[in-house]
Amino acid sequence: MSDVLGDARVVAVQRLYHALAAGDRETIEALLHPEFVGHAAQGLPLDMGGRHVGADSMCTNLWWRIGRHFSVRAVAGDFQPCGDGRLMVTGRYRGTARSTGRELDAEFIHLFAFAPDGRISTLHQLTDTAVWCAAVEEPSRLETIDYRVDGGVATICLNRPDDRNAIDLRVARETLEVARLIAADDTARSVLICGDGPSLSVGGDIGFFLEGGRDRFGDLFVEMTPPFHQAFAILSGLDVPIVTAAHGAVAGGGLGYVYAADLVIAAEGTRFVTAFAGLGVSGDGGGTWHLPRLIGARRAAAVYLRNTPISAEEALDWGLINEIVPGEQLRQRAVAVAVELAHGPTKAFATMRRLLRESWHNDLPTQLVAETQGLRLTGDTADAAAAIAAFAVKTRPEFTGR
Repeated sequence: MSDVLGDARVVAVQRLYHALAAGDRETIEALLHPEFVGHAAQGLPLDMGGRHVGADSMCTNLWWRIGRHFSVRAVAGDFQPCGDGRLMVTGRYRGTARSTGRELDAEFIHLFAFAPDGRISTLHQLTDTAVWCAAVEEPSRLETIDYRVDGGVATICLNRPDDRNAIDLRVARETLEVARLIAADDTARSVLICGDGPSLSVGGDIGFFLEGGRDRFGDLFVEMTPPFHQAFAILSGLDVPIVTAAHGAVAGGGLGYVYAADLVIAAEGTRFVTAFAGLGVSGDGGGTWHLPRLIGARRAAAVYLRNTPISAEEALDWGLINEIVPGEQLRQRAVAVAVELAHGPTKAFATMRRLLRESWHNDLPTQLVAETQGLRLTGDTADAAAAIAAFAVKTRPEFTGR
């Protein structure tokens, strides 16, 4: 950072941070170019995310709205000039939500571009939107999901047993709510997804679809899928591993709870079926992305186009699940695995999840560089130091997640 402190771009950005903390609109407007455009992270609460054109829009719809609802400061940590003249700033938002009093501690990346006159022309803001949402939103009373965190294990248990955990709009929204809660809870070190009743989830709730005598369902599906899909996006990006216990008929969008997991344990007799072709719809829950990668393109096509069920044995053989156990042992076994992971090297798990996720998009040289960077990050953790020391004296390490 010392190498760039004299850079006019760094000075301008530091002045912006100070002006924002002081609510100094005059200085803010002087620092921003007349054609300034801001891009705030999609998914921020209070409609703050998205594109803001001009200083007035950025102040009114993002910065002042943050000030009304949060007592928070952007604490810059590192200023990194980019080769194209832009400046990347990393740091953390720290403070509290005014309405709930909950703490906010969220990482950010700010990418600034500058006009020839030195004023700021664009800002791209990236941050952990789940942490912002969890801080400001009063949690609703969960009706369709039992959620708890115990001993580092965050359990999401679908609880509509009489409906075989069919997915209606409430289930979709509550899945998003618990995903946000987990993302904002640093005591959670693993996640267990399970379901009460005869099935993990049979997918969409047909009775709910038919309420109101609809003869067209597109608008309803468009209302349901964004929170459902956002939940899975958050779960995918968690820093902790996920275990799913699958049983009964797992169908339609209910398969999303299987795709979300790193490890899947299934009861004997479990059947997996997309079911979408039978309803004349194309599908949701991320299956068109996950299934070809998990079981292969040809099998995925048959599962979708011909509605071909997958038995537990086929699911194990094809790589959709990791293990089959007797039905009466399913929950016990899944809990044991989740507890084991909750006592593991949490930061190493987080890096492993990220590397595995990004490997689909990277070529080999890029992935090798990412692995080296991951080793540097995890190699500096207390868990790595403790584990290497324990290995040297042939004892079992105790991981703290730090």
